[in-house]
Amino acid sequence: MRRADRLFQIIQLLRLSRVVTARRLAAELEVSERTIYRDVQDLVLSGVPIDGEAGVGYMLRGYDLPPLMFTRDEVEALVLGTRIVQRWADPKLAQAAKQALDKVEAVLPAGKDHLVRETALFAPQGYGPVEVSIDLAGLRDAVRQSRKVHFSYCDAEGAETERTVRPLGMALYGPVWLLAAWCELRTDFRSFRPDRMEEMRVLDERFTPDAETSLEGFLAAVRRAAEGHE
Repeated sequence: MRRADRLFQIIQLLRLSRVVTARRLAAELEVSERTIYRDVQDLVLSGVPIDGEAGVGYMLRGYDLPPLMFTRDEVEALVLGTRIVQRWADPKLAQAAKQALDKVEAVLPAGKDHLVRETALFAPQGYGPVEVSIDLAGLRDAVRQSRKVHFSYCDAEGAETERTVRPLGMALYGPVWLLAAWCELRTDFRSFRPDRMEEMRVLDERFTPDAETSLEGFLAAVRRAAEGHE
């Protein structure tokens, strides 16, 4: 979590409770209590009216964030999207979705925060992605950081291979995720199902996508293949 996001989240947590201990803040944000002490001190110095002290707890005094204006449809879109992510994504992304919605709810104008709670749009329970053994959050990080990944792969026919790929993007085709990648074994674009991957390792080696091996190139190849089947 970026420090700016953590400071914002501290304010959000203080807004939701009368008194919050540094221990609770540290647990919620997955940092040390020493980091919380330092962050709270910086917030106070920047003008945020926080009362309290280390070892006792903190209280936010008469401070609020400027409201954001959303239409009812916009709120419902955000709530539904969050619930879908919470149901279909990995725990790290699901938690991020919840935190994002908490931020939206916290800055809605007075009298509008009920819109989040009253949105009757849901992602059904009992349905979800196919179980995977690899770290989906780690795979997403590899996509974001343009780091190569290595894994064992078992295809639909049961053939097993070792792959090193350049991960370009991920897509959910319920109930499975797909990884779009440039495969160094096949020297071509390939799609891989994370539920068929084993022993995935994110490598230190980075890659720089070019015109022929980028996500845009992958999507262009998919479009050409679709046009060829029409």
